[in-house]
Amino acid sequence: MSKSNLDQLAVSAVRVLAIEGVQKAKSGHPGLPLGSAPMAFELWSKHMKHNPADPGWINRDRFVLSAGHASMLLYSLLYLFGYGLTLDDLKSFRQWESRTPGHPERHDTPGVEMTTGPLGQGVATAVGMAMAEAHLAARFNRDGYPVIDHYTYVLAGDGCMMEGISSEAASLAGTLGLGKLIVFYDDNEISIEGDTDCAFRENVGLRHEAYGWQVLKVADGNDRAAISAAIEAAKADTSRPSLIIVQTQIAFGSPLVGLAKTHGEPLGEENVAKTKTNLGWPSAEAFDVPDELLNYMSGLKADLGQSQAAWNAMLAQYKVAYPELAAEMDACFSQELPDLENDDAFWAFEGSQATRATSGVVLNRLADRLPNLIGGSADLAPSTKTELSKKGWMCAGDYSGKNIHFGVREFAMAAAANGLALHGGLRAYCATFFVFTDYAKAAMRLSAIMKLPVMYVMTHDSIGVGEDGPTHEPIEHLAALRATPGMTVYRPADGKETAAGYLLALKRQGPTCLVLSRQN
Repeated sequence: MSKSNLDQLAVSAVRVLAIEGVQKAKSGHPGLPLGSAPMAFELWSKHMKHNPADPGWINRDRFVLSAGHASMLLYSLLYLFGYGLTLDDLKSFRQWESRTPGHPERHDTPGVEMTTGPLGQGVATAVGMAMAEAHLAARFNRDGYPVIDHYTYVLAGDGCMMEGISSEAASLAGTLGLGKLIVFYDDNEISIEGDTDCAFRENVGLRHEAYGWQVLKVADGNDRAAISAAIEAAKADTSRPSLIIVQTQIAFGSPLVGLAKTHGEPLGEENVAKTKTNLGWPSAEAFDVPDELLNYMSGLKADLGQSQAAWNAMLAQYKVAYPELAAEMDACFSQELPDLENDDAFWAFEGSQATRATSGVVLNRLADRLPNLIGGSADLAPSTKTELSKKGWMCAGDYSGKNIHFGVREFAMAAAANGLALHGGLRAYCATFFVFTDYAKAAMRLSAIMKLPVMYVMTHDSIGVGEDGPTHEPIEHLAALRATPGMTVYRPADGKETAAGYLLALKRQGPTCLVLSRQN
């Protein structure tokens, strides 16, 4: 069979395995995988730099399935590309303690970059990943040695584009000119309640152009050549993030194509069989993948490993040419901590101060001791005391600064901080007034689910905020965060307790919220 025919067979395999997994579970989302399989396979097989033999390779391209309900699409890809999933794993879709949960979970499945499901958060978290790549590249790359040089890809759906967080994040990404961020928009014009024009009529492309993005369009989601050309065009423009709008049909190939009910219901045994026939699938047996295709995919896996081998060789030369930079980069990715417990200067405080003020002192002491500390606030650095002195600001064209202007975008800020942490090589914090955790809460909860060591610096928790009125007075917020599984909350009373809170946060495998006062 020719390579082109094998590629098309692989696309069909993604589709068939996805709908069979949903059918066996009697629950799931078959529609989007049937429509988006061509773009996903084209990306993974021809453009994305990844190594199934080492899913944690630090210079891999990242792939985020923001439309997390299409998880069987991702699991089918991971199986075919050799990430360690088996057919038995696919048959266990949505079952207790399986490696293929209903929505992708970071700790359960090799190759899953982040836990997704709450729509739009994947887009915003990917912005944080792209920020991390840009920052680390600015610090460590040298001529002839692009040791940090990868793209961040996202697959998003109509729901992601409706969510406000994706707008916040897209605005931030455009402002920063994150040219290595590429978002695929699966535009099938169908939502759970029916055609999207009942609730969503704007021109998404024009919206992103206004944000400063390059917008590319593919008229036919099955045209893999057009998809490939769009990816190349997106990668060529490194001054702007790119949105690739791909017109697809939900449940393509099935008798139920175009129907809203295929978003979140199994097709039914009869329709699964008809879909396989329509796709030209060679076997009527469930979960039966031709040996010829498996052999072909095994060869692709071997080819994909060559990019890491070349990078390893370059890194070895880099360590000789730039030993100090290489050592600093190793320190960033190792996440090792200095001996802060016995560092007297770290614990020295004079007089009585608001804990937001002592927090600012501690953050700056940490910035001088940790090479990978990075963060910012939702336009409140002077109030939250979270600016890192003399560490520079990240901005379009110069990403080396360790301070980030997130703007008044609390939800996107918290999700982007998750992305900074997920990328590796960085320790992330973000800050706003405690009352505005209402805006950030969903991303903070996802951080706890993923066990990410993000530090949330939340200030102005005190009766003294009362003069601003009830809108700015936190009341129920402490209880809400303490009730969040996996979230550790510290409410320090003085400088030493504030420093201890940060130290404990740095040692945790999970997020920490430091709740700080406005005045002493």
